[in-house]
Amino acid sequence: MRRALLAITGLAASTTVLVVLKGSPGATGVAQDLPAERPPVVPAPAGPTPTGGDASAAPSPSGSTASPRPGRTATRASSVRPGATTRAPSAPRTSSKPPPAPTTRTVTGPVVENEYGNVQVQITLSGTRIVDVVALELPEETAQSDQRSEQVDGRYSGSSGLVVQRQSADVDTVSGATATSDAYKQSLQAAIDRAN
Repeated sequence: MRRALLAITGLAASTTVLVVLKGSPGATGVAQDLPAERPPVVPAPAGPTPTGGDASAAPSPSGSTASPRPGRTATRASSVRPGATTRAPSAPRTSSKPPPAPTTRTVTGPVVENEYGNVQVQITLSGTRIVDVVALELPEETAQSDQRSEQVDGRYSGSSGLVVQRQSADVDTVSGATATSDAYKQSLQAAIDRAN
């Protein structure tokens, strides 16, 4: 009987010390950060305590009970105000629309006459850049003028011709086709001027 009384008294004393430590202001962060809805679990003694009551209801010397202070939750430890809502950072806003594509337009130069026939040039621009050149009209009256026109057209026109490469009408004259080359460059320069 004496052993049972000593065991019960020891258990009650250790429970009281545990309750006092959990309720004191200097207790560890774990005891203070428990939610108010769930009081800490304290083992009940096997029998009556010397005070004649339940050990879990034993008051501490400071007059507080075993439950943590009301309103203390784990969010307090993370420096968020009680009652404040937290929001995850939002992703940066991205536009679902692609950037506008440069406008493509065509500009036609005037018809320029020379001794072999007429020359007219049309340019295609993407934004301010020349992307293609087409000869709408070239001299074709004789086999010789047709051959020279083909040389001029092959050298200056197209998306990989000299005009697109240099982005200007300042191109070298085709040897043997000076009149057609000059007429081509005049119509081309007029088209570039109209585009600007």
